[in-house]
Amino acid sequence: MNIKWSEHVSTAVGPEGYPNGDLPEIAMVGRSNVGKSSFINFLTQRKSLARVGNTPGKTRVINFFSVENKLILVDLPGYGYANVSESEKRKWGKIIENYLNNRSQLYGIIMLVDIRHKPTQQDITMYRWIVSMGKPHIIVANKADKIARAHHPKHIKEIRETLDLVPGVPVVPVSATNKTGFIEVWSEIEKIVPGLVITSTSEDKQRR
Repeated sequence: MNIKWSEHVSTAVGPEGYPNGDLPEIAMVGRSNVGKSSFINFLTQRKSLARVGNTPGKTRVINFFSVENKLILVDLPGYGYANVSESEKRKWGKIIENYLNNRSQLYGIIMLVDIRHKPTQQDITMYRWIVSMGKPHIIVANKADKIARAHHPKHIKEIRETLDLVPGVPVVPVSATNKTGFIEVWSEIEKIVPGLVITSTSEDKQRR
């Protein structure tokens, strides 16, 4: 699987800034320091498509990234960052809520958690919200290079139990550093979006 083309198409704080069109969208949610930007760069095979900030909680808008003109990855503001005011947290929450509740192009959600740590109460709250929406979803256990592979099953079990995952929901260990989990995540996305094939065929390559 090889992503040939991707680009940033829009930045928004509300519906007036969302991109036009009917491409299916997959939204990314997670805590502010969980590595969503690095994960998007990993999925698109780009080094700096999504900007990676040094300060957690810096992203306060929604960013939309088109992949092969077939799918849009949506980077929602991170939650759980302590070093902001309560009013600012509420504003970020409203941005996320408006998108998740009202965007008809939303096909599914990827929730990122840090494989090293037990999910927080805010993670649990977010997951319950995702379940209540009835949208297909994937859990990405990010930063998988930070612990030994032999310990992955134990940590994944803890994630499943803490979040009380719906049976059958995949938990995919991912490491942008070690380049692991790429095919697995894209395979799960293709299950969510009917007819989506990200893999480039020989015919596609000849046309490029």
